Amino acid sequence: MTFQTLFSYCPKCGSRHFVFNNEKSKCCADCGFVYYLNPSAAVAAFIMNDKGELLVCTRAKEPAKGTFDLPGGFCDFDETAEQALHREINEELGVNIISEKYLFSLPNKYEYCGLTVPTIDLFYLCQIDTPDKIKPSDDVAYAEFMPFDAINSEKFGLISVKNAMEKFTIDN
Repeated sequence: MTFQTLFSYCPKCGSRHFVFNNEKSKCCADCGFVYYLNPSAAVAAFIMNDKGELLVCTRAKEPAKGTFDLPGGFCDFDETAEQALHREINEELGVNIISEKYLFSLPNKYEYCGLTVPTIDLFYLCQIDTPDKIKPSDDVAYAEFMPFDAINSEKFGLISVKNAMEKFTIDN
């Protein structure tokens, strides 16, 4: 479901006259408030070990529970993408990033609680301090290093991560 169909009342004045303005906004016919649904920022990490294997996680929660994923998550308020990356890796894997390099970004449609949330996902190549001490938690059910030839990008549940896997494999 999109925000165009899910949200019926103006968040400013409560009017029921909160109507379609364009594909990414609604406008209140009573108070003039315009709400734009802009993409949320999210980060994801390509983490390699010294054997050239990629860390692949299994999602613990919806959306796409049980599918492959890269570690990462949403940026919080007053947080840079790099700060979010460090926080998310620590929360999900219990390890720390010692270096990161920005690679590319991709758009995504993140299905959450019946709403399609547009995101812009920023992908990084990272090194972590203790790859042998990874402890999956938070949104990660399981994590393991896998050789690239054993990874099937179709097993990744999120569109942007699936596309990122294909782009990363081609570029590297």
